[in-house]
Amino acid sequence: MLISELAELTGASARALRHYEDCGLLVPARTSSGYRDYAESDVTRVAQIRTMISAGLGTSAIRRYLDCARTGDHGTSLEMCPDLRAELDALAGQLDARQAELRKTQRRLSELMSGA
Repeated sequence: MLISELAELTGASARALRHYEDCGLLVPARTSSGYRDYAESDVTRVAQIRTMISAGLGTSAIRRYLDCARTGDHGTSLEMCPDLRAELDALAGQLDARQAELRKTQRRLSELMSGA
């Protein structure tokens, strides 16, 4: 299938699909005229990539762990290994720290507003 067809099926833009290819996350075949030729399995792969991105993983981490992604009746999940667990724990820690900073900022803003 052509890039426009994959984009329509997955909701990803053609630009995003080319980016995934540049990052080594998708490897389409090429037609004799040089067009990208995606397989049906790439629909699932794009869904896995998008789920991992929405969970906060960068493309380099996705490249390392995309083979751990499983898609079933309940969406995409990751088969855990020690390295992946450590990376996800670190990401969760970064999110916790950001949330704490946001709470502090909200308190300071509330204090400023209550003094007005």
